[in-house]
Amino acid sequence: MNTGTKRRRAVVDQTACVACGCCVKACPLQAIEIVRGVTARVNEEKCVGCGRCARECPASVIGIREVEA
Repeated sequence: MNTGTKRRRAVVDQTACVACGCCVKACPLQAIEIVRGVTARVNEEKCVGCGRCARECPASVIGIREVEA
């Protein structure tokens, strides 16, 4: 049964990410990794949606979204 509970999570536009690593350095929970030197990926289990990665992204390709918990 879905209770409608939502939580915040970082979402990366992987088509525009330049894999600079700024988000990895900014994340206090180590919830982001660079995959194959090409793009950033968010570990949904670790991410709490604090927004630090989005603020540090020089390409502005990370957003914070509400998702079903």
